[in-house]
This record gives sequence, structure tokens and C-alpha cells, in this order.
Amino acid sequence: MVLIALFKFFKGFILLAVGVGALSLVHKDVALEVARWIDAFRIDPHNFYVQRLLGKIYFLNAHRLRQLSAGTFFYAGLLLTEGAGLLSGKRWGRYFTIIITSSFIPLELFEIAKRITFPRMAVLLTNIAIVAYLVLELRRNSEPL
Repeated sequence: MVLIALFKFFKGFILLAVGVGALSLVHKDVALEVARWIDAFRIDPHNFYVQRLLGKIYFLNAHRLRQLSAGTFFYAGLLLTEGAGLLSGKRWGRYFTIIITSSFIPLELFEIAKRITFPRMAVLLTNIAIVAYLVLELRRNSEPL
């Protein structure tokens, strides 16, 4: 349970950082900023993944960055709430995590149906394992009626 809680906290804090980063780019030239980062980290600008990223960034404007950060903050809040509930050992934390994590499984299946990749399969299997573990924990620790 603690490992799942720490995993949720980790993802939540990463998403908070992404949200803050998106907001910090609202009044800047996003493509120029990303080009600076690519140069600072000495990444090959002709790399396939870098080119894909630049293609997606080209369409980002201030409104879209605000939307992206709002969605990121919302999801980070869910993850941090899940982590807090699990880490504190609260029953509601298990239910909340089961509901939120299972709600993403249909979307993950849809993405896998479009194209099977290792990361997509890993995310799906991890989420199924988390839900199964928490359901079994709830059943094992449930009080008889």
C-alpha cells in the first residue's frame, strides 16, 4: 500500500511541476524556449522524438497552455489525494484509488487498440495490478455484515 501511495505522490508532484512549467510559458515563445532546453541538455535537434515534440509545440498558444496546466493541476490533485488516502491507511483512500485508476483503463484499452506499444501495455498492466491489489485488500479487511 505504501509503495502505491508513494507512486501516486511521485506522479502527482511531477504533474504539478509540468503544470507550473506550462504556466511559466504562457507569455513566451514556446518553440524558442524548447529550443533553448534542447541546446542546454545537448540533445540532437534532428532526433525523431524531438521533431515530434516540436511539431506538437508549434500549435501551443497561451489559451491552450492554460487549459493544459488546468488539466494537469486537476489530475495532480487527484493523484495527491489518492496518495494521501492510501498513505494514511484510510478506507476511502482505497475506494478513491480504485475508482480513479479503473476509470482510466477504458482509455488505456482504446489507446492500445489504436497501437500496441510497450509503455501503453506497462501502464495498463500496472493500473490493473493496482486495482486488483486494492480490491483484494478491501475484501480481505472488510467487516462481515
